[in-house]
Amino acid sequence: MSVVRRLTELRTTAMPDSMLDMRPIGYVIGLLSAALGVTMLLPAAVDLASGNEHWPAFAESAFITSLTGGLMALACANGVRARLTLQQTILLATVVWIVLPLFGALPFLFGATDARLVDAIFEAMSGLTTTGATVFTGLENLPEGLLLWRSMMQWFGGIGIIVVAMVFLPELRVGGMQIFRSEAFDTGGKVLPRATQIAARIGVAYLGLTVMCLVAYVFVGMSGFDAVNHAMTTIATGGFSTYDASFGVFQGRPEYVASVFMILAGLPFVRYVQIMAGSTRPMLRDSQVRAFLWVVFTLVVVISVYRVVANGDHVEHALREAFFNVTSIITGTGYASVDYQLWGAFPVVLFFFIGLIGGCAGSTSCSVKIFRYQLLIAAVSAQIRRIHSPNGLFIPRYEGHAVTDELLSSVMAFFGVFVLSLGLISVALGLTGLDFVTSVSGAATAIANIGPGLGEIIGPSGNFKGINDAAKWILTMAMLFGRLELMVVLVIFLPRFWRA
Repeated sequence: MSVVRRLTELRTTAMPDSMLDMRPIGYVIGLLSAALGVTMLLPAAVDLASGNEHWPAFAESAFITSLTGGLMALACANGVRARLTLQQTILLATVVWIVLPLFGALPFLFGATDARLVDAIFEAMSGLTTTGATVFTGLENLPEGLLLWRSMMQWFGGIGIIVVAMVFLPELRVGGMQIFRSEAFDTGGKVLPRATQIAARIGVAYLGLTVMCLVAYVFVGMSGFDAVNHAMTTIATGGFSTYDASFGVFQGRPEYVASVFMILAGLPFVRYVQIMAGSTRPMLRDSQVRAFLWVVFTLVVVISVYRVVANGDHVEHALREAFFNVTSIITGTGYASVDYQLWGAFPVVLFFFIGLIGGCAGSTSCSVKIFRYQLLIAAVSAQIRRIHSPNGLFIPRYEGHAVTDELLSSVMAFFGVFVLSLGLISVALGLTGLDFVTSVSGAATAIANIGPGLGEIIGPSGNFKGINDAAKWILTMAMLFGRLELMVVLVIFLPRFWRA
């Protein structure tokens, strides 16, 4: 190795110790922004083909986004040889979810919605974080390209951005598992030797499920356009619809199709990679998969029985509505087929807590996730047994393995920060003038990336258009925090992070 090359590597390695090198971060974000701009040409083409005058809004947005992203990537290209440190990876994972929604909001600002800045950014953040809360009404009258763009943002936000980022990261010679961990994306072990291979296989599984969902929707009677939009938002567990009534327009067989695919989207995608490799055993033996399916089954039975007994509903209708709405809320999809607030107090309270459960780690669903509750239960169970038998040795176990103190501390810290954040956001929303139910449910639905809240304003039959601007900004930040599962964002605010 030449002396010059050795000195170059030493200088590159030492750079993060003295100052944070932003070039690799800017390079990846620039590429992602440019790619996002190119995708805007698709809804532009849809509007143009349908004779809609809205297409210039997408053309202008595509030009601005692609040009800005391309220039950013070119300006930072001289930093692509630098290795991404954990510090840079964490910052990248956060900044990308700030920058892309800003660009994604451009079609709303320029287009038919005539949206204000706060509404445009709120809608884009809700889309890319797959929250599904909307500030737009009269969706049936919006241009098809704009409806398609909302669905595309959610599809990208599911795991699409992670997969695209993994394609660029090898050029920076970063360990691919870092970005998975910073996105709270548990790969369940190194299924394939390279992170890029994992990303490619996950992308294939993601696309395959989307196509299967699309075909199923068409088969049960949806139009092609509605099927495309809802297939993307179903697999992304996003919940944007093409109608103000959400899934209430498609009652019947489409509800069963949606429920099945929402469950499939709530399972670990790495298990689909293993199935594609010819091994179904890991999926069947995954304890969080079994726990997730058991929780869904139990909740559906409980609410179905309640509907039949308390509301006098017939069995099939009660089962279908319970199956659909429970699955929608627990996976964080956020579709609503009916206003379940009319079912009574018990279902409303239950739905609030269902949204704080979430799907499996490594899925497109958000919220707390099933495995954290499993670890919490294991820790509490071990502690109870220690109290009962002080001389015994009781170690929390998960899937047959001893749980380390470090992992338990991480889980406990997450629960603590989650509850604290929920309380602080609720108080902040209350200070803007929102009522108690709207504040608490709004905080929960944003930080857990669910979609609809509770109450007359943001409930399943309402939307977020009527809340004040201050509350919209607070909820926008809460959606970002929730998408990155709190810790990744909070660590950036520590002075020690910037000195690392």
